[in-house]
Amino acid sequence: MKTVRPALIAAALLLTGCASSGTAPASSSGATWWNPLTYSWSSLSPLRWFDASLAVTESGVGEVNGSTAMNLEAVSNGLKEEYRLRKGMRGENGEVVSFFQAMNDGQVKMEITGDATVSRIDVMDDQVEADGNKIGTAFSELYSKAYGACRKGTGSDSEGLECKAPGSQHISYLFSGEWHGPEGLIPPDDTLKSWTITKIIWRR
Repeated sequence: MKTVRPALIAAALLLTGCASSGTAPASSSGATWWNPLTYSWSSLSPLRWFDASLAVTESGVGEVNGSTAMNLEAVSNGLKEEYRLRKGMRGENGEVVSFFQAMNDGQVKMEITGDATVSRIDVMDDQVEADGNKIGTAFSELYSKAYGACRKGTGSDSEGLECKAPGSQHISYLFSGEWHGPEGLIPPDDTLKSWTITKIIWRR
Protein backbone atom coordinates (compact mmCIF):
# COMPACT_ATOMS: atom_id res chain seq x y z
CA MET A 1 0.00 0.00 0.00
CA LYS A 2 2.94 2.36 0.58
CA THR A 3 3.74 2.14 -3.13
CA VAL A 4 0.16 2.48 -4.33
CA ARG A 5 -0.74 5.63 -2.35
CA PRO A 6 2.00 7.90 -3.83
CA ALA A 7 1.04 6.63 -7.30
CA LEU A 8 -2.60 7.56 -6.72
CA ILE A 9 -1.64 11.04 -5.47
CA ALA A 10 0.60 11.60 -8.52
CA ALA A 11 -2.20 10.51 -10.86
CA ALA A 12 -4.66 12.86 -9.18
CA LEU A 13 -2.26 15.80 -9.49
CA LEU A 14 -1.66 15.02 -13.15
CA LEU A 15 -5.38 14.93 -13.90
CA THR A 16 -5.92 18.21 -12.03
CA GLY A 17 -3.16 19.88 -14.03
CA CYS A 18 -4.60 18.66 -17.34
CA ALA A 19 -8.07 19.89 -16.45
CA SER A 20 -6.92 23.36 -15.43
CA SER A 21 -4.64 23.84 -18.43
CA GLY A 22 -7.60 23.93 -20.80
CA THR A 23 -9.39 26.73 -19.02
CA ALA A 24 -9.48 30.09 -20.76
CA PRO A 25 -7.51 32.84 -19.02
CA ALA A 26 -9.46 35.37 -17.03
CA SER A 27 -10.47 38.42 -19.01
CA SER A 28 -9.97 41.98 -17.78
CA SER A 29 -12.80 43.27 -19.99
CA GLY A 30 -15.57 42.41 -17.53
CA ALA A 31 -16.71 39.46 -19.62
CA THR A 32 -17.71 36.20 -17.98
CA TRP A 33 -16.30 33.05 -19.57
CA TRP A 34 -17.92 29.68 -19.08
CA ASN A 35 -16.50 27.59 -21.91
CA PRO A 36 -12.82 26.54 -22.06
CA LEU A 37 -10.84 27.03 -25.22
CA THR A 38 -11.61 24.30 -27.68
CA TYR A 39 -9.77 23.19 -30.77
CA SER A 40 -10.79 21.08 -33.71
CA TRP A 41 -7.92 18.92 -34.94
CA SER A 42 -9.81 18.27 -38.16
CA SER A 43 -8.61 21.71 -39.32
CA LEU A 44 -5.14 20.15 -39.69
CA SER A 45 -6.39 17.56 -42.17
CA PRO A 46 -4.71 17.77 -45.61
CA LEU A 47 -8.21 17.74 -47.09
CA ARG A 48 -8.75 21.24 -45.66
CA TRP A 49 -5.48 22.75 -46.92
CA PHE A 50 -6.98 23.66 -50.29
CA ASP A 51 -10.27 25.11 -49.01
CA ALA A 52 -11.03 28.65 -50.14
CA SER A 53 -9.94 31.27 -47.63
CA LEU A 54 -12.54 32.88 -45.41
CA ALA A 55 -13.90 36.19 -46.66
CA VAL A 56 -16.41 38.82 -45.55
CA THR A 57 -19.29 39.08 -48.03
CA GLU A 58 -22.80 40.50 -47.99
CA SER A 59 -23.95 37.08 -46.74
CA GLY A 60 -21.60 36.92 -43.74
CA VAL A 61 -18.13 35.58 -42.92
CA GLY A 62 -17.34 32.20 -44.41
CA GLU A 63 -20.58 30.31 -43.83
CA VAL A 64 -21.50 32.21 -40.66
CA ASN A 65 -24.47 34.50 -41.30
CA GLY A 66 -27.66 35.80 -39.78
CA SER A 67 -29.25 32.36 -39.68
CA THR A 68 -26.30 30.66 -37.95
CA ALA A 69 -27.23 29.46 -34.46
CA MET A 70 -25.24 30.96 -31.61
CA ASN A 71 -23.70 27.69 -30.51
CA LEU A 72 -20.11 26.51 -30.65
CA GLU A 73 -20.59 23.77 -33.22
CA ALA A 74 -22.51 25.92 -35.72
CA VAL A 75 -20.09 28.85 -35.49
CA SER A 76 -17.00 26.64 -35.65
CA ASN A 77 -18.29 24.79 -38.71
CA GLY A 78 -19.20 28.07 -40.38
CA LEU A 79 -15.65 29.33 -39.87
CA LYS A 80 -14.28 26.07 -41.34
CA GLU A 81 -12.89 25.12 -37.92
CA GLU A 82 -9.94 27.46 -38.47
CA TYR A 83 -10.09 29.00 -34.99
CA ARG A 84 -10.35 28.04 -31.36
CA LEU A 85 -13.56 29.41 -29.92
CA ARG A 86 -14.40 30.61 -26.46
CA LYS A 87 -17.81 31.81 -25.39
CA GLY A 88 -18.60 34.58 -22.97
CA MET A 89 -21.12 37.14 -21.74
CA ARG A 90 -20.89 40.84 -20.95
CA GLY A 91 -23.17 43.68 -19.97
CA GLU A 92 -23.91 46.18 -22.73
CA ASN A 93 -26.43 49.03 -22.56
CA GLY A 94 -28.12 47.37 -19.61
CA GLU A 95 -28.47 44.03 -21.37
CA VAL A 96 -26.51 40.78 -21.28
CA VAL A 97 -24.78 40.05 -24.60
CA SER A 98 -23.53 36.60 -25.59
CA PHE A 99 -20.53 36.28 -27.89
CA PHE A 100 -17.86 33.98 -29.23
CA GLN A 101 -14.23 34.97 -29.68
CA ALA A 102 -12.40 33.21 -32.49
CA MET A 103 -8.74 32.86 -31.54
CA ASN A 104 -5.53 31.99 -33.30
CA ASP A 105 -1.94 32.16 -31.99
CA GLY A 106 -3.29 33.44 -28.68
CA GLN A 107 -4.94 36.47 -30.28
CA VAL A 108 -8.60 37.33 -30.83
CA LYS A 109 -9.18 37.33 -34.59
CA MET A 110 -12.98 37.67 -34.64
CA GLU A 111 -15.85 38.33 -32.29
CA ILE A 112 -19.29 36.93 -33.10
CA THR A 113 -22.30 38.28 -31.21
CA GLY A 114 -26.01 37.51 -31.24
CA ASP A 115 -28.93 36.02 -29.37
CA ALA A 116 -30.51 32.90 -30.87
CA THR A 117 -28.63 33.55 -34.13
CA VAL A 118 -25.62 35.63 -35.18
CA SER A 119 -26.26 39.37 -35.55
CA ARG A 120 -22.75 40.84 -35.83
CA ILE A 121 -19.23 39.71 -36.67
CA ASP A 122 -16.15 41.83 -35.95
CA VAL A 123 -13.13 40.72 -37.98
CA MET A 124 -9.60 41.60 -36.82
CA ASP A 125 -7.82 38.86 -38.81
CA ASP A 126 -5.53 40.39 -41.45
CA GLN A 127 -5.90 37.25 -43.56
CA VAL A 128 -9.63 37.77 -44.07
CA GLU A 129 -10.68 40.21 -46.81
CA ALA A 130 -13.85 42.01 -47.82
CA ASP A 131 -13.92 42.75 -51.54
CA GLY A 132 -10.12 42.77 -51.60
CA ASN A 133 -9.83 45.06 -48.57
CA LYS A 134 -8.34 43.92 -45.27
CA ILE A 135 -6.77 45.09 -42.03
CA GLY A 136 -4.19 47.73 -42.94
CA THR A 137 -5.91 49.06 -46.07
CA ALA A 138 -5.67 52.87 -46.14
CA PHE A 139 -8.71 55.15 -46.01
CA SER A 140 -7.52 56.91 -49.18
CA GLU A 141 -7.78 53.67 -51.16
CA LEU A 142 -11.55 53.58 -50.59
CA TYR A 143 -12.77 57.09 -49.89
CA SER A 144 -11.96 60.66 -50.89
CA LYS A 145 -13.97 62.11 -47.99
CA ALA A 146 -15.76 60.94 -44.88
CA TYR A 147 -18.96 62.91 -45.40
CA GLY A 148 -21.90 60.71 -46.37
CA ALA A 149 -20.10 57.42 -45.71
CA CYS A 150 -18.63 57.59 -42.21
CA ARG A 151 -19.50 58.27 -38.60
CA LYS A 152 -17.72 58.15 -35.27
CA GLY A 153 -17.33 54.67 -33.86
CA THR A 154 -19.33 53.75 -30.78
CA GLY A 155 -18.64 51.81 -27.59
CA SER A 156 -15.18 50.25 -27.59
CA ASP A 157 -14.70 51.60 -31.14
CA SER A 158 -15.28 55.24 -30.15
CA GLU A 159 -11.71 56.25 -31.00
CA GLY A 160 -12.17 55.10 -34.59
CA LEU A 161 -14.22 56.07 -37.62
CA GLU A 162 -16.74 53.59 -39.02
CA CYS A 163 -17.44 53.82 -42.76
CA LYS A 164 -19.97 51.89 -44.81
CA ALA A 165 -18.26 49.69 -47.40
CA PRO A 166 -18.95 51.04 -50.90
CA GLY A 167 -22.08 49.43 -52.34
CA SER A 168 -22.69 47.30 -49.24
CA GLN A 169 -25.71 46.99 -46.95
CA HIS A 170 -24.04 44.80 -44.34
CA ILE A 171 -20.30 45.56 -44.27
CA SER A 172 -18.46 48.50 -42.75
CA TYR A 173 -14.84 49.31 -41.99
CA LEU A 174 -13.44 50.75 -38.77
CA PHE A 175 -10.51 53.08 -39.44
CA SER A 176 -8.01 54.16 -36.81
CA GLY A 177 -5.04 56.48 -36.79
CA GLU A 178 -3.32 59.49 -35.23
CA TRP A 179 -5.27 62.66 -34.52
CA HIS A 180 -5.15 65.07 -31.62
CA GLY A 181 -8.20 67.20 -32.35
CA PRO A 182 -11.28 67.79 -30.15
CA GLU A 183 -12.91 64.66 -28.79
CA GLY A 184 -16.11 63.66 -30.56
CA LEU A 185 -15.28 65.28 -33.87
CA ILE A 186 -14.43 63.48 -37.11
CA PRO A 187 -10.87 64.22 -38.27
CA PRO A 188 -10.45 66.22 -41.49
CA ASP A 189 -10.19 64.27 -44.75
CA ASP A 190 -6.49 65.09 -45.16
CA THR A 191 -5.80 63.45 -41.80
CA LEU A 192 -7.98 60.44 -42.58
CA LYS A 193 -6.01 59.62 -45.74
CA SER A 194 -3.37 57.81 -43.68
CA TRP A 195 -5.79 56.05 -41.34
CA THR A 196 -6.12 52.31 -41.93
CA ILE A 197 -8.70 49.57 -41.43
CA THR A 198 -8.38 47.99 -38.00
CA LYS A 199 -11.65 46.05 -38.07
CA ILE A 200 -14.15 44.80 -40.65
CA ILE A 201 -17.70 44.68 -39.30
CA TRP A 202 -20.55 42.60 -40.69
CA ARG A 203 -24.09 43.19 -39.42
CA ARG A 204 -27.19 41.17 -40.16
